[in-house]
Amino acid sequence: MEDSEIIELFFSRSEQAISETREKYGSACLAISRNILGNSLDAEECLSDALLAAWNKIPPEKPEPLRAYIFRIIRNISIAKYHSNTAGKRNSFYDVALDELEDCLAGISTVEQEITTRELSTLIDQFLATLDEGSRMLFVRRYWYSDSLKDLAERFGITENNLSVRLSRTRTKLCKYLQKEGYKV
Repeated sequence: MEDSEIIELFFSRSEQAISETREKYGSACLAISRNILGNSLDAEECLSDALLAAWNKIPPEKPEPLRAYIFRIIRNISIAKYHSNTAGKRNSFYDVALDELEDCLAGISTVEQEITTRELSTLIDQFLATLDEGSRMLFVRRYWYSDSLKDLAERFGITENNLSVRLSRTRTKLCKYLQKEGYKV
């Protein structure tokens, strides 16, 4: 079923919208959530919460594209669940990925003072557009989908060491790009 048809189901308040969204995007949403949480049961719970959130937000919102909208919801819910689960603890998968980016991105209070989150997002999108497709895919899979280094190395047919070096170089380029654009790193 096309996204536009699913959105129309949401607007007509048909419960079929939930089942169609789950069928079309459920496995990808679970993968995103599992990568963040490291737990299949919590990922299932987050998927249910994400589908409920979509039900409550559509309408009035009419997301375009639906895929990115659903992925953003599942990611945000999973991150909130992650913080709830790991309060006072350290979770290696997600914390390590965030720590890798820490040198490039300032804390949220600094970001709010110097540049809006939307402007930072635009700068990162512009930076990603400067990368070759392989580097862009590695960066997005690692820092948006929270794929582990092992999974990424297998997926792209490279060693974990090679992957670490490529990601490090990409982060360095990001830092330089952000500095060039006037963002304090």
